Amino acid sequence: MPYNAEQTINVRGRLVSLREPQVMGILNVTPDSFYAGSRKQTEHDIAERANAIIAEGGTMIDVGAFSTRPGAPEVTESEEMARLRHGLAIVRREQPDAIVSVDTFRPEVARMAVEEYGADMINDVSEGNVNGAFGGADAYRTTTDTADGYPEMFRMVARLGVPYILMSVKPTLIEMMQAFGKEVQQLRDLGVKDIILDPGFGFGKTLQQNYSILASMDRLHELNLPVLVGVSRKSMIYKVLGGGPEEALNGTTVLNTMALELGASILRVHDVRAAAEAVMITAATDRIRHRHNDSGNSNGAHRPNLK
Repeated sequence: MPYNAEQTINVRGRLVSLREPQVMGILNVTPDSFYAGSRKQTEHDIAERANAIIAEGGTMIDVGAFSTRPGAPEVTESEEMARLRHGLAIVRREQPDAIVSVDTFRPEVARMAVEEYGADMINDVSEGNVNGAFGGADAYRTTTDTADGYPEMFRMVARLGVPYILMSVKPTLIEMMQAFGKEVQQLRDLGVKDIILDPGFGFGKTLQQNYSILASMDRLHELNLPVLVGVSRKSMIYKVLGGGPEEALNGTTVLNTMALELGASILRVHDVRAAAEAVMITAATDRIRHRHNDSGNSNGAHRPNLK
């Protein structure tokens, strides 16, 4: 994992190191997310899930209240806010020290989550598109919704001063990197300092395009930003293996391990323990690899202790 060695994000004045990849657990306060195991609505279920994420090795909790599953019913902004208020209050009570991310494409929802509940990070799956285009034809119209060409979500994140996960809905790596280049510059222009890139597996991409992007994902590090990977139990796994989301844990772990080898800094997952174990094993392998490389290149010179 050579890419994330020096990367950090600033979470409310605390520098969080990404030297060892972090695991972000998914907590959906929705009745209709694509994986039934992630749906939590009662106070007991939300509290239990938040506590389990941390107990199993997660450091981040991603709370979502709007399902982006294909065919999912539209959720109004007021309903999304109501669901999040319910969920965030419980998560903050149960895990006050956890890094809490909010999964939303709506600027006002982001503002509410940060200002009312101290959300630490915004996870935007629309690439700044306030209309919520998560891939497909609608995602390729202009996403700018202010007169000067800056998406309103970009302006909101700059105002809130929190890290921002910028997810791509583009179908190829070339288009993704071209768009990221422009969007990262816009965010920098507005003063956003902590940007995390998400290739957006499953959003606006065919099965072949998902795997093509995964195979070349290390090229995203040319942008010198942390990369989040979210492949957990997605159709790109079970369309290859058969079955459905419920049978996709093993395939998820395989892809998460591949992503770690290609430099992922954050894994967004349903199954936290399995992802945390993948991080531990990949990190152990990487330490041994570094020892071997140092031994072969040092010619007897002093080497750092990499325990």
